[in-house]
Amino acid sequence: MIDSAAGALTWEAFGEEHLAALTDLAEACLTADGGLPLFTSPPLLRARLLQTRTLGAWHDGRLVAAVSVGTTSEPATSTGLVHPAWRERGLGGRLLRWVHEQAGDADLLVTSESWSPGAHALLTARGFEPTFAERVLRHDLTALPEVAPPDGVTTGPVTLDAELFATYRASFADRPGFVEPGIEEWLDELRGDDGYRPDLSLIARAPDGTAIGFLNVIDNWIDQVGVIPAWRGRRAGAHLVASALRSLAADGARTAWLCVNDTNPAAALYRRLGFHDAGRRARYLRSRARAS
Repeated sequence: MIDSAAGALTWEAFGEEHLAALTDLAEACLTADGGLPLFTSPPLLRARLLQTRTLGAWHDGRLVAAVSVGTTSEPATSTGLVHPAWRERGLGGRLLRWVHEQAGDADLLVTSESWSPGAHALLTARGFEPTFAERVLRHDLTALPEVAPPDGVTTGPVTLDAELFATYRASFADRPGFVEPGIEEWLDELRGDDGYRPDLSLIARAPDGTAIGFLNVIDNWIDQVGVIPAWRGRRAGAHLVASALRSLAADGARTAWLCVNDTNPAAALYRRLGFHDAGRRARYLRSRARAS
């Protein structure tokens, strides 16, 4: 269908054959807004934008807006993008109206891997409530921090075993909303990730050999950092991160990344260690019950 009011756009569904066009659109949004660089990887791009139903806006053969809706679970899920050059023309509102039509009576969860203030304003104006937000941080590994370990603390490579899981659980159990996975589920997820680097991942031990913290590395991402409550505020976490950054640099990485929740005070520590903001990710929920 043609929409002359939106500048001679053609609106139609897209699919796997349009993955290159979706990648170009996602890259344009990441360049303008920042966000999760992994968004352009085919697995994540497929998961977010090749869901049950899709709608794209095309101009002269170029994809300038896209959205998908997953309707096989509750809540329904959606992710949408509008090219930076095509914003403030009503495309976002049109995509969102279409999403509501497809979702029907289901609650609707909108995921953004490349957050922008305009999208936030549109979603909150339409009754969506933010349920999750985190910063994407980047470290250029040209200037590396040095953080001495706490007295008597040592670090070494991890072993995928019950001790590592117990350290993870002890480090995160007091976090609001923590849902404890099963030990085999958690360990199998690490084992099954092709990018997991057990050689660069670390476990920290107190002078008596007790594990007090850990850090997991996936590709050039610091995926998880945890310190048990009794050892927080004593440089253990900072030492783990600084050590991992140095190991990544020695391994040939030029940048390192991590994500941190907006409410996590560790963000200040990461910035002191040389990380810089590189965008945000977010999720928004609209409940049909509240909307009605």
